[in-house]
Amino acid sequence: MQRQSFLASQQSLLLLLARVLLVALFLKSGLPKLLNFSGTMAYMGSVGAPLPAVAAAIAVFMEVPVAIALLVGFRTRPLALLLAIYTIGTGLIGHAFWTMTGAEQANNMIHFYKNIAIAGGFLALCAAGAGRFSLDRD
Repeated sequence: MQRQSFLASQQSLLLLLARVLLVALFLKSGLPKLLNFSGTMAYMGSVGAPLPAVAAAIAVFMEVPVAIALLVGFRTRPLALLLAIYTIGTGLIGHAFWTMTGAEQANNMIHFYKNIAIAGGFLALCAAGAGRFSLDRD
């Protein structure tokens, strides 16, 4: 008799849910960046991102079309890896808590480690694939 692992029969549904939950944050923050691109460039400059216009374009690209592709399960493994790298990069640039003190440091440390955790979710998705409820159907 073959032993089925915990929730194995629900793997594709759980992978769909993982994609939806991971992407929700990126679409929520990416769409306003797209709609107010000049403000996004100004923000990138204020946090010390190199080449603010390029950084803003990368942010919009990663947080809107790449996130939508991941949501529908298109090229899930490479895009999840790309989003993991992007999320770690944004944590390093946008939440450099080690340069801060007091409440600002505590707040940014939480956000930095949330980015690290989100990157972990993307890496797990990269390893597992999108599941059958996706364009990839893996």
